Amino acid sequence: MSEVPLTRQPVSDARQKQIRAAVRTAEGIPFDVAPSRLATLQDAAALLDFLSDPAIHTPIYNLPKPLSEDRVRDFIAGKLEARDRGEGLLFLRIDAHGAIMGYSELDIWPQWGAGDLGGALRRDQQGQRAGVRGAARTFSWMFETLHLELIVAAAALDNVRTARMLDGLGFERKGEIVSHRPDGGTRPSRVWEVTRTDWSAQQSAVD
Repeated sequence: MSEVPLTRQPVSDARQKQIRAAVRTAEGIPFDVAPSRLATLQDAAALLDFLSDPAIHTPIYNLPKPLSEDRVRDFIAGKLEARDRGEGLLFLRIDAHGAIMGYSELDIWPQWGAGDLGGALRRDQQGQRAGVRGAARTFSWMFETLHLELIVAAAALDNVRTARMLDGLGFERKGEIVSHRPDGGTRPSRVWEVTRTDWSAQQSAVD
């Protein structure tokens, strides 16, 4: 998503190196239940099964389509390469039965000190505020562990669930962009952003 972030404040070379090093060594997000871990090429079949639910894959513009195990494996490989550059991560959450219950995809722009979060939860995990709690935990982790200054998120104009979540978490609506899908298609998207300072202040108020 080269269109984002919309706010671009360069950070120092030292901070860029710090961010890249943190991304390269990140292993997962320590949720209280089902902590996430790095996706590997061996997860391709299981991730394909997870993504095959139309309720999950339809709203996500940047997944390879049509879905296949080879395309999902390439998707994972691309995120592993991005991790090696310090520019991206793909995490999976595994339930007690060994099945994928959710994933988090992070794109990182060290030069701006910024990161984008995308992902999804399995349908049986939705509607219980689990998504909101998981997103909030992930945003805090991104600021604390990856040393970011800005987090950005984008969603389709008709994605009411994500809009409600981001508005409720204190993200600011910054505008609209045209997102480009891997298959060459496009989709209008709304963009939200939150700074480290604003997030910290909000979390302090909640605590």
